[in-house]
Parts: sequence; C-alpha cells; structure tokens
Amino acid sequence: MTIIARRVVRCILLFFCVCVISARGADLIEITKTGAQKSSLDLSGLSPGNSRTAIEFRKILKADLDRSGWFVLTPAGPAAFTVDGLCEERGATLRVNCRVAQMPIRKVLLDKSFSLATGEYRRLAHLVADEIVAATKGCPGFASTRIALIGNRSGAKELYVCDADGQNLAKVTDDRSISISPAWGPDGARVYYTSYCAQFPYIYSININSSSPRRERVSGFPGMNMSPAISPDGRRMALSLSKDGNPDLYVMDLATRSLTRVTRTTPAGEVSPSWSPDGRQLVFVSDSSGRPQLFVMSSSGSAPRRITFHGSENVAPDWGRNGLIAYTSLRDGLYRICVINPVNGEDRQLTDDGTNYEDPSWAPDGRHIVCGRSEGRRSGVYILDTMGDGLIRLLNVSGEWSSPAWSSK
Repeated sequence: MTIIARRVVRCILLFFCVCVISARGADLIEITKTGAQKSSLDLSGLSPGNSRTAIEFRKILKADLDRSGWFVLTPAGPAAFTVDGLCEERGATLRVNCRVAQMPIRKVLLDKSFSLATGEYRRLAHLVADEIVAATKGCPGFASTRIALIGNRSGAKELYVCDADGQNLAKVTDDRSISISPAWGPDGARVYYTSYCAQFPYIYSININSSSPRRERVSGFPGMNMSPAISPDGRRMALSLSKDGNPDLYVMDLATRSLTRVTRTTPAGEVSPSWSPDGRQLVFVSDSSGRPQLFVMSSSGSAPRRITFHGSENVAPDWGRNGLIAYTSLRDGLYRICVINPVNGEDRQLTDDGTNYEDPSWAPDGRHIVCGRSEGRRSGVYILDTMGDGLIRLLNVSGEWSSPAWSSK
C-alpha cells in the first residue's frame, strides 16, 4: 500500500523589511520574509565574459542560489554579500575564480578557483553554489547532490536519478518489474533498492557512477527483503526481513553479509528503519501498538521507545543530519509531512493544502525535504522548505513519480 501525505503551508502574505545589524560599526542588510530570513546577495561582479558556456554556467549558478532559499539576489548595489570573479573557457576546461565578501566590512569569506571540463558546466555551477552557501551560511548546500526516485515512464516502475534541480534525469535500472524504496549510501554513488525482478522482493545495490551500472543482490532471503537503510559510516544496512515469520528489523554487516536481528515483536511487524546521524540509534515503524507508529531504539536493538502520538498512522521516517525526523502522518483523512524532535517529542506539521504526501527525505542542508505528492490520480515529486518558502516541483516530465531519496553528497 502506497503511503501519502499533505502539502506545505504556503506563505500568503509576503512582506519585506530591512533589518539593520551592527557589524563593526557598519550596516549588514538582510531581508526577512514570512517564514524565512534571507540575505541579499549581489552576483553582478561574477563576469562570464563572452563564452556561451560561461553564460550558461552563471545562469545555473543564479538559479541554484535562488533555490537554496537563503538569498534574495539583487542587482549591483548594497547587499549583505557580494560575489566577484571571472568565469572563462580555457581550451576544453571551464575555469571559475570566485571571491565572496561580507559587506560592507568587505570580509572575504571565500576566495577559490574551480575548474572542470567545459561539458560539465552544470556540475561546476552546482559545486560553486554549494561553496557559496557554506561560506555565507555555515551549512551544506544541496545543489550538487542528487535525488533517486521511482518512475513508470517505460511502463514498469524503474529506478531513476536526477540532479537536485530536476535536470539530468536518467533511468538507472531496466528490471522491467517493480522497484521501490531507494536509499543512498553515504558516498553518494551507490543506491540500494528493493526489486521484484526475480519475482520475490530482494534488495539490490547499484553504483550509478559506474560507466556500466550493474545491479548486485545484497539480500535475497526467503520472504520479504525490504526497506534498506545504510548507516552513516557505510558499513551496515538496516532492513526488514520476514524470513523468520512476521517482518522484523535486522542489521547486516555489508562486508561479511552477517545478520543481527534487532526486533522480536510477534505478532507485530517492523519496517522502514532510518539511522540517527551518529549511527547509534534507529527510528522505525511498528504496529505493535495496534496501528503503525514511530519508535526509536539503539541500533543493537535495545529499549524501543514510541515517539509519535498524533495521527492515526505514522510512517516513512527519515532521520536528518539536523537531528529531526521527517515522517508521513495520517491526520484528518489526509497524509501529511511532519517533523518531530525525538528528544523532546516536539512535533510540527508542514503540509496542509488538501493533497496527500508521502516518503519525505531530508536534504543535506537540514532545511529542505523532498517528498511525493498525489493530487487526484497523478503523483509527482516536490521539494518543500521547512522555513516556509513555496513548494518546488522537481520534474516537469510525463509519468508517475514517487519514493524520492536525497543523497548526502
């Protein structure tokens, strides 16, 4: 059964105000919008010259910085941050010299050169955008990351991957079957997923950076092999297996393929594990209380603790680097995206627009979430901003899209 949930609360009244912040006796201009604080950024000092590729690079960089949610891009003039430099082609290489300064004190936050093959100008723009976000805001950007998702454009549910801006969509598998539950390894190269290509639900992995990606079976036990989740150090995989009866959680050592069973709650079932940022705990779904709810326990399986008490069903957890757990909650007849602090139980509902949502996955910045959204009989993938910016549709192509997973790098 597909689990879905409801959309992000949109800001209705947008207003701008100038906040004057003392910075060594000078003014630092920031722009505040309902739900999100943005800094003004002047990109006019980054010259693309006359190169067509460099012009495209700058256009993509601008879109990435705008999509990040942290900035209002301004023309030349007073701004909190300025970006200066030169982007130029040198033979088959595109080279960018980028200098970012905090104004008006002119404190240099980034002064770096970047270069890639000319044909990789999109990737270069994403990398530079993330460096600018990190230098000015002190958090990771997401422009250079990728999103795995399931699509049916070919008639079967196959695994696809695209850039965080929805571009470079590529079909990874040709299983001609049903693929579900993609999950990234921490290296940002390997994707794990469940496929019915062998008639039974087995877990496979595939290196999408390989010149000829080939799937490898990771778990093929009798019964159900579901919900792969890779530990932050990349050494272990939490998964749900029914080989011993009802679905229970196990932890697999990926080097030796040895298994450790971590739940035994007959006749209940456990699915959808997700690792804490330090790899010491797991959040998962169990129906031991009668309906699906979220529980947290140590990764060794001791002391499970229920953490959700709002909503008749709570499923699909994803534990972000920020320590918060995003999940899908059935409330008032609709599936909505919510976020909970597992330490104090503080819970926040993010979507409330009359549509259903599913499968939230955190971006590395700890601010954005990618999720599935269903309206009528159509399903798509969207990015929502936990700080209140508007919903962004990831793909504008035909087909039904679901089960997104955001890479960590």
